[in-house]
Amino acid sequence: MAGLLRRPRFMLPAAGVLLLCLLAMFPSAFSGWFGHGDPRQCSLDNSGLGPRSGHPFGFDVQGCDLYSNVIYGARSSLSIGVLTTILTLVVAVVLGSLAGFFGGITDTMISRVMDVFFGFPTLIGMIVVLQAFAVHSVLSVSLVLTLFSWPVLTRVMRAAVLETRSLDFVAAARSVGAGPLRILARHVIPNSLTPVAVLAGLNIGAVITAEAGLTFLGVGLKAPAISWGIQLNTAQQYFTEHLNLLLFPALFLSAAVLCFVLLGDALRDAFDPEGR
Repeated sequence: MAGLLRRPRFMLPAAGVLLLCLLAMFPSAFSGWFGHGDPRQCSLDNSGLGPRSGHPFGFDVQGCDLYSNVIYGARSSLSIGVLTTILTLVVAVVLGSLAGFFGGITDTMISRVMDVFFGFPTLIGMIVVLQAFAVHSVLSVSLVLTLFSWPVLTRVMRAAVLETRSLDFVAAARSVGAGPLRILARHVIPNSLTPVAVLAGLNIGAVITAEAGLTFLGVGLKAPAISWGIQLNTAQQYFTEHLNLLLFPALFLSAAVLCFVLLGDALRDAFDPEGR
């Protein structure tokens, strides 16, 4: 860990991720730096106006401060990214461990289900399932994204468990009479988590992009929720006249995804045994 803290490739994206998390947790503090701090204080008299003093990003078509909306949009987008990744990680650890450790019919059943999801058109599946939800909230969107995200991490976890279960310390645990569940929980899973945990960091960026894409298509979060995807969905009708409506949410979204991807790459390089 100390070595990571001396690497700019790790520290720069880590600082960016930390700043994004602070934006999501304390949006009112950041939105008040340059604007009035209230994304729902709107006036049609300001509709579409460009940047000016106290409103560095200008106003949207409803006359709401765009800077405050972009800052508050970080909460929904990052919440979905983190919640989806946590849920996906839990599913992957459970199913990947069972498939890799017990093998046989358990492995076959889980692997065949994964194959079904790998062969299914993901975007169409997400759109169809989301249409079944009456309310499109952070939780419902996260559940749908988890439904189509777990197979990749599960396959990685399965491969790691297959490698770990054949190591000497697992054989030693069996020789002293430890049961399969105890071996799995105490020895196999803790020593198999590194590759899937590193991949989870990369997954957050992918989930944020997927949420923005679904919301842009009109099937993700809905107003009055505030997210970068909703802002981009609105901007598609007006960006030829008001470029700021598209530019600033897109910049924040791209910066967030880039930070998580670079952080995941740095962690992967640090924990890759072949790269040491």
